[in-house]
Amino acid sequence: MNSRPITVTVNSRKYDGAIRRTWNAELVTCEPPFIKLIGVFDKTVEHSDLGVIETGTTSYEYFWTDRWHNIFRFHNRDGSLRNFYVNLSMPPTFDAQTLDYVDLDIDIVVWPDGALDVLDRDDFEANAKLFDYADELKQRVEAELEYLVTMITAGGLSRLDP
Repeated sequence: MNSRPITVTVNSRKYDGAIRRTWNAELVTCEPPFIKLIGVFDKTVEHSDLGVIETGTTSYEYFWTDRWHNIFRFHNRDGSLRNFYVNLSMPPTFDAQTLDYVDLDIDIVVWPDGALDVLDRDDFEANAKLFDYADELKQRVEAELEYLVTMITAGGLSRLDP
C-alpha cells in the first residue's frame, strides 16, 4: 500500500492562460467534482488585503470542477482560523498531478468574526476590457458573487472542515 502523499501543482492563471501564481499542495480528497488540497506557506507573504501571512500558515484548499469559485481556509501555526479567501474563477481542470484554474479577479475575504470584504472589483473591470470578456462571462461572475455573499452570510463556510 502506498501511503506517500500525492503532491499537486496548482496554477492560478490569467484569462489569457498566463500563470499568475503557482504552488504545490498535498492531495487530501479527490471525489469528483470535489477536490481538497492542503498546503503550508514555506515563506512569509505580505498581502495587500490580508496583511502578513506567516511561514507555517496552513491552507486548506477546496475546488469543484463544476463551480465558478474556489475557497481557501487559512489557519495560523497554532491551528486557529486566520481567514477564508474565496476566488471567483472558472471551473478548474485536474489531471491528478496539476490543477489549473482561471482566476477572475474578484475575491472575498471572510474574517473569523464573520465580516466579509469583496476585493478587486476594479481588477475585474480592467481585465474585462483588456481581455474583452463576453457579456455572458460578466453576468456569470456577478451571479456567482451574489450567490457567494448570500451563502457566506448564511454561514455556508462553516461546513468546510479543515
